[in-house]
Amino acid sequence: MKTIRRVVGSSVALAVLIGLAGCSGMTKQDQNTAVGAGVGGVAGAVLTKGSPVGAVGGAVVGGVIGHEISTEDDNRNKNHR
Repeated sequence: MKTIRRVVGSSVALAVLIGLAGCSGMTKQDQNTAVGAGVGGVAGAVLTKGSPVGAVGGAVVGGVIGHEISTEDDNRNKNHR
């Protein structure tokens, strides 16, 4: 059982690192959207005790929030110029 957990944990860590490497060419807004979707997906899965629908719903909501936070930051920066 410990071996399975170790393999799964290592696989998840590797997937996260590969995923983060793919963010290097993204805009700040794209990065915030992706981070929001990831955090929302995890939160949705945790809150619904592993429900796939909860994970997908959380990812959608988190992605929208991440996207809108970037939009607000961009608008604020434009107004200060």
